[in-house]
Amino acid sequence: MAKYGEGDKRWIVEDRPDGTNVHNWHWAETDCLEWSRNQLTKSLSYLPILTGEGGLFIKTKKVEKVEGEAYVNIRKGKIIPGYELTVSIPWEGEVKDESGNSILKSEGSIEIPYIADENAGEDPEVKITVKDEGPIGKRLKDAFLAKGKPVILDKIKAYVESMAKGGPCKDDLEAKKVAPKTAAAGGGGAQNSTATATAVVKKEMKSEEKKGFKTIKLTERFSCRAVDMYEILMDENRWKGFTQSNAKISKNVGGEFSIFDGSVTGTNVELQEGKLIVQKWRFGSWPDGVFSTVRLTFEEPEPGVTIVKLVQTDVPEEDRYGNETVVENTERGWRDLIFHKIRAIFGFGL
Repeated sequence: MAKYGEGDKRWIVEDRPDGTNVHNWHWAETDCLEWSRNQLTKSLSYLPILTGEGGLFIKTKKVEKVEGEAYVNIRKGKIIPGYELTVSIPWEGEVKDESGNSILKSEGSIEIPYIADENAGEDPEVKITVKDEGPIGKRLKDAFLAKGKPVILDKIKAYVESMAKGGPCKDDLEAKKVAPKTAAAGGGGAQNSTATATAVVKKEMKSEEKKGFKTIKLTERFSCRAVDMYEILMDENRWKGFTQSNAKISKNVGGEFSIFDGSVTGTNVELQEGKLIVQKWRFGSWPDGVFSTVRLTFEEPEPGVTIVKLVQTDVPEEDRYGNETVVENTERGWRDLIFHKIRAIFGFGL
């Protein structure tokens, strides 16, 4: 993910004296880190998790840390959020007996190491720790995992959905939608009717664009035999090795696969050892029922040199939350998290 402020300046609109970016034609980039910090601090601080059930009292304390980066890019009214955040929250718990006497008080921490736009459709990792590691402390920790973790995830989901709608830019976007209607009210006549009709057509075209799909094409060169590359991509133990994540991969046509800890799932459509892999393939954050088709062909122009050609069709332009980074993230994942990792781990670089 590009860092805030490091985008190509040709696409960033300099502030105009009147403070406007007409029709949001160019990229308008807004730093949302402080806004994100305020939102997450407000929603995650002092949350009551348990208030006496089973003699347990648990609540979060004030959010200790929200670090990383967050921004929203807008072009022609399209919202493209970007964020990578780490969040730390202290919590406290107490166990009381039937008479209301305190048996144990303890504290702990909640660490959320990675909240990112590229994983918007997945639950982030939530690490719960407790200072007292005895039986009663473990009871508090287990209770937090059972009752508190879902609450934390709901709050994170609300933040993700808010960023998908524009974060702090949402109100400005709504105001810009209303402004043309107000201006049109005073004009009347055929000219306004034409303008209105044109606006409707543009809106419909924009709607169709959002429902569109893209194709990803990559060509990579490796210093190995074609059968070696095929085997690496179809062997779950090797996947676990070079991605450092869980994988389950069937080697049969019609068999299912799950990679990157379940973030990507699909089915094998066609397999030719050392020559071809065709799969139905999707991210969990994509709209329900949407599958792309991945086609990997392996060519060996000379012994010890393999050319892998990737064509992935029907990649949705947006995920279920309206994030428009799907194509970019998918292409980057193939290049950086798969092909480059294979070169680094197995020594197949040229």
